[in-house]
Amino acid sequence: MLPPRSYVFIGLNVVRALSILSLVLVFASSIFVMVRDIEAFNDFQAQANSTSYENCDYIPNSDVPNQPAGIFWAILNRILIIFEVIVLICSEMGWPAAFFERFFPVLGESFGLGPLGIFECLISTMILSHHVDDFTLVAAFLLFALGCVNIFLGLVFRERAKPRRALFAWRERVKDAKDILPTHARPSSALIDNLWKGGDEKSHGGVDEWGRRLGYGFGRSGEKKAGLKGFKISKPLETLPRYAPSTRPERPASASDRSHSPEPKFQSSATAI
Repeated sequence: MLPPRSYVFIGLNVVRALSILSLVLVFASSIFVMVRDIEAFNDFQAQANSTSYENCDYIPNSDVPNQPAGIFWAILNRILIIFEVIVLICSEMGWPAAFFERFFPVLGESFGLGPLGIFECLISTMILSHHVDDFTLVAAFLLFALGCVNIFLGLVFRERAKPRRALFAWRERVKDAKDILPTHARPSSALIDNLWKGGDEKSHGGVDEWGRRLGYGFGRSGEKKAGLKGFKISKPLETLPRYAPSTRPERPASASDRSHSPEPKFQSSATAI
């Protein structure tokens, strides 16, 4: 039986696969609708002299409004939908991650699935607000349903949703494990010798290979520089805390002390025998 984390991983990736599928269907349907609107507009222009189309609000067999620059705004609407769908597909695939982290943070790894679901619902409602064919209708309905699911998952998992469904999440865990302890560059042996042995007078007080200012070490040069500045280096006195036992040697017992000491009342069994 798999652990609960595995079921969460599988479920989130199934939702992601369906979301990508619905976005691809919307992408294809938008191109199909755009081509159909252009053909309907061309037919309408060919029959512009007909009085039967003068009072139409929309061009027949399309969702292009019968108004000045109507075809322009209709085509621009489909182009924007296609662009938004491409951006959402790239966000679901996680590529390029640096681009989203810098320019679209709400679609990056730092945010959950809620913003993605909101964008999907906005696109689907924009499509469903017009009279469309059956293929476009089904694609928009599927996108709206998955947008609602992503909003719900965003409320449940919040910012942990995308890291939990990541295919290479184990690499991130290994990286985090390596970064638990601080790492730094190992200093060279010459630098250590200068710091502890004192070194020559020219090497002290300069800058090391990492751009850090060197000290004078703990040798004679360090003691000399400290003396010039008025500091005196002395060995600290050895002291013990008050609760430590005394280490003074015990005074040997005198003859008078031994004479006043009480005699043992009982002898050992070995002496009695």
